[in-house]
Amino acid sequence: MNLIVEQGNTITKVAIYNKGCIEASFVYKEFKPSALSSSFENYDLQRGIMSSVIEPDPELLSFLKSHLPYFIFLDENVPLPLTVEYQTPQSLGKDRLAAVVGASYLQPGKDILVIDAGTAITYELIEASGTYLGGNISPGMNTRFKALNHFTGKLPLVQEEEEIPTIGYSTKTAIQAGVVKGIIYEMDGYINELRLKYPELLVFLTGGHSFYFERRLKNTIFADINLVLTGLNRILEYNVENKESSSS
Repeated sequence: MNLIVEQGNTITKVAIYNKGCIEASFVYKEFKPSALSSSFENYDLQRGIMSSVIEPDPELLSFLKSHLPYFIFLDENVPLPLTVEYQTPQSLGKDRLAAVVGASYLQPGKDILVIDAGTAITYELIEASGTYLGGNISPGMNTRFKALNHFTGKLPLVQEEEEIPTIGYSTKTAIQAGVVKGIIYEMDGYINELRLKYPELLVFLTGGHSFYFERRLKNTIFADINLVLTGLNRILEYNVENKESSSS
């Protein structure tokens, strides 16, 4: 069984994969090695991979290396099952990279746009050849709400709600409509522009706010909250396959 650890800006996701499928998953706001104890007790974990968008905890890395016969910490030196043309791979967020691998694995041979709606919103483009060209980064929904509150003297801190007007009728709804509608127009704009060059473009939406935006976009998309985890598992399996083929 495979242990997958995805450490983000605000939460850490842990998943147990068995033969390509998630057998169990957990979410932690504060993550320490002790949180994994029950996973090692309840599952026969032989392989693992970890990605982090923040500075990883040395104690956590040491724990994983000592408890797993085969372990990978995802960095720019780890072999991948696709071609990366990003010019600064050392600064490329590993969640972005894993989402790209996950989408390419689920829909091989397709032109794909991956949108990850989390603390930041990222846009990643993969061509049908299996080449990752790069992507864009913009502030996520909560980041925009907080920025308007922090960098102004009087604007309140608000949150998204299910019903958002097209035009705000109060300061609260003006902020909500400005942020939410702005993100919707941004996402649809990227999709429409890229489909001029890639008419058969598929779109994956992932991240904490994926389902919130899924039903609001005009374009047809695949919403997959576990896309990064799927990508990490694929990267792990790919490296295991390479290791076994090289030793045989």
